[in-house]
Amino acid sequence: MPSARTKAIAALAMLPMLAACENSATAFMIEGSQHALILVREKPYFWQSTVNQALIASRLPHCQRRIPIHPDGTELTPMEVFEAGDRLWALRQGSRWYLVGTDKCQVQDWDNAAGSAPGAALGTFRFKDGVATFIPAGK
Repeated sequence: MPSARTKAIAALAMLPMLAACENSATAFMIEGSQHALILVREKPYFWQSTVNQALIASRLPHCQRRIPIHPDGTELTPMEVFEAGDRLWALRQGSRWYLVGTDKCQVQDWDNAAGSAPGAALGTFRFKDGVATFIPAGK
């Protein structure tokens, strides 16, 4: 039977592996806490080179839906948020575009052939001090 000391050493040895995992969520609040776009990032195993991502479109009490999107690298590729219409936002992460609507809480890939933003920049999901954060435009 392993001693308490052996168990403690084993637990400490596991810390670097656990530190390489990620499970984070950060929100762009639209109208208070009931209306938001939330970026969720999950990397359950330290050996993975990608992070699973999802967007949650939330407009409570009408709808809330979590939709998986394309994975990202372990270093968060900044995701810009733009106005795109009534309850509609365009998000750009690298060369990928997404449209997010909170009328019915939907997310879809968008083939933005023009490559230009459809409206005003609202902010960016990015790492700040090692934590995924939404930073409003102009800050």
